[in-house]
Amino acid sequence: MISSTKITIIGCGNLGTSIARGLLSIPGFPANNLTLTKRNTSSLKEFENQGVNTLSDNLEAVKGSHIVILGVKPYNIPSILQEIKPGLDGENQMIVSLATGVTLDEILENINPTSPTFRAMPNIAADIQESITCICSKNTNSPQEQLVKDLFDSIGQTITIDESLMEAATVLGACGIAYVLRFMRAMIQGGIQIGFDAKTASQIVNQTVKGAAQLMIQKNMHPEEAIDKVTTPKGCTIVGLNEMEHQGFSSAMVRGVLASYEKIEK
Repeated sequence: MISSTKITIIGCGNLGTSIARGLLSIPGFPANNLTLTKRNTSSLKEFENQGVNTLSDNLEAVKGSHIVILGVKPYNIPSILQEIKPGLDGENQMIVSLATGVTLDEILENINPTSPTFRAMPNIAADIQESITCICSKNTNSPQEQLVKDLFDSIGQTITIDESLMEAATVLGACGIAYVLRFMRAMIQGGIQIGFDAKTASQIVNQTVKGAAQLMIQKNMHPEEAIDKVTTPKGCTIVGLNEMEHQGFSSAMVRGVLASYEKIEK
């Protein structure tokens, strides 16, 4: 059970702290089962005040943990793994890397090659337990896979995928949240231009986007099916949609997704 699991997050940037907040929101999860590291721990004061262990010593932080989450930049992965390797407990300790583009084999080159190792790609909605997390693994058994799945299910939803799709998952799930936020910002700007103050426009847009997502999830609908329900003949919705398409809306979105993917591939 996740409530009895000791978890260490190495390198608490935006994503690491989002996961930490999500974990602390789980009923019954003890704050002292969570250890966070950062070079300067002063920025982790909010967690320390809740009873979370905060350290600058990565090697000390991994000792006794059941799951070690690596929330560091991809180029730092080899050096961090070499740093914590003496404190790792081989096949009894799971390594979870959040780093884009660093393969399972590349991780295992730096630690015990039989260690149970995962790659996971959540997004910052972990902060409010609404992340989508894609996971792949190597050297793992069913109980270990279930435990890591339970961890990320506690901060949203998880999908197990083939490692070859992890970079695509990064673009669609992690980069994707920024695409949605930029779209929302543009809607708010449009709302201001047609007469709303910024606060009211934000409230309308936020709930509209939330409602659209929930409609897709709960009704299991294709977006076009829902769009058809609000595009009446000669109506204002179809006029707006057609103008967006004339300006390259869908094409720009697809090209943005591909550009992010090509950046990772390089």
